[in-house]
Amino acid sequence: MFYGTVVWDPWLIVAQIGCIQCLYYLTLGIFLEILVGSRVSRMSLVYFFDYATVTASTVTGWCVIASFLLSSLAGAGILLYLIERAKKCLDFSATLYIIHLFICIVYGGWPSSLTWWIVNVTGVAVMALLGEYLCIKRELREIPITRYRSSKFLYYSAMVSFYLVGVCILTLVGCFSAILMIFPWDL
Repeated sequence: MFYGTVVWDPWLIVAQIGCIQCLYYLTLGIFLEILVGSRVSRMSLVYFFDYATVTASTVTGWCVIASFLLSSLAGAGILLYLIERAKKCLDFSATLYIIHLFICIVYGGWPSSLTWWIVNVTGVAVMALLGEYLCIKRELREIPITRYRSSKFLYYSAMVSFYLVGVCILTLVGCFSAILMIFPWDL
């Protein structure tokens, strides 16, 4: 398990928030490249953080909206594997979108577009509810009872936890630099 059962660990929570934020922007970048990249001559961070690009009046705006909604669906899967607890899904989803709101305010000012607010509130709801559903479904699975507990099981579960922590650290360190290397965006 990636979460502590007894101990409250604020560093783990901060690491989880950072991992979720980076993976969300990575999936958003992939969806934007697939849907919007084919329609515009040059990708930039404006499609991530400027509220004016989230509009229902153009086909490119609809592609941006679809990218944000698909990223919220992917975010539910991210919650399933990184958070693993249904009761924490709303907290982490809301935190992700609040951080996104602050970045948008710094980048392009207060989002005054009603479409931007509808898309992001829908994204929070989809991510939280689908994440909770998936986590509850996983939590309610039957626990297989074996005749003996082998040390191999404990070894492999420790290795999986170590692997997940390593993946989170690598994601935090390299997410934005990887995006900028893969996609030729103007900053």
